[in-house]
Amino acid sequence: MLPTRWNWFVNGFRRYVRKYVRKHFHAVRVSNTSHPLPADDSPLLFVLNHPSWWDPMVGVILTDLLPQYTHYAAIDAVMLKKYWAFSKLGFFGVDQTSLRGAAEFLRTGTEILSADRRAVWVTAQGNFADVRTRPLNLRSGVGHLAARVSRGWVVPIAIEYTFWTESKPEALVRLGSPLRVAGEGLGVRGKVWTHQIEAALTASLDALNAETATRKPAMFTELLGGTVGVGGVYDAFRRSVSFVSGQKFDPSHMANTAEKPA
Repeated sequence: MLPTRWNWFVNGFRRYVRKYVRKHFHAVRVSNTSHPLPADDSPLLFVLNHPSWWDPMVGVILTDLLPQYTHYAAIDAVMLKKYWAFSKLGFFGVDQTSLRGAAEFLRTGTEILSADRRAVWVTAQGNFADVRTRPLNLRSGVGHLAARVSRGWVVPIAIEYTFWTESKPEALVRLGSPLRVAGEGLGVRGKVWTHQIEAALTASLDALNAETATRKPAMFTELLGGTVGVGGVYDAFRRSVSFVSGQKFDPSHMANTAEKPA
């Protein structure tokens, strides 16, 4: 049985997430060196690192890249009980402490990925981990799931959050090189797949770390614009000054400075 997914609730939640992320981030940006997503409508297993509580929210924003797909996501069973609304959004709980939980994850993931235009999203480190931690130590479940899928792709996605020039942080994403699952995956051990996925995700995260350190927005494409400026009394004062001087008000911190990034 597929996880519960109320489409009307999903659509409303997507609108809420976009508004919520806009409020708390300067922008969500995708690296220009990202690899193209597969375009053959095959099932997709997205494997992400897990630096923050924000990861599922950013994942929702990223589903805009594949609006024709039906998206599902694995979440810790304890967290699913806490955030019960997720159980109506295509999220399914994973008990990370038992073999039964692992078996249920594989069973649910395999069923989802048995049809075209379906995707499963997994933060495969299991627990929060700094973006600089190596090795990534992915949980073996993603490898065993890849080994069970008869066709499709595994797509590694690196995420990092950082402050550049504004009061709100940047959410930065890089899509790694997709790994094809085309029948031969059934004969490959789960450990081998886990190693391959971790290597691909590590390579994408290493590249993203380096791009993040450049502090150059031009290296990214903005997927969602967010909050600019400080807000409150300070920006109200700045707006008034701009009005009096006849200049257009730009709330960004680097406005009209030589340091403004390209």
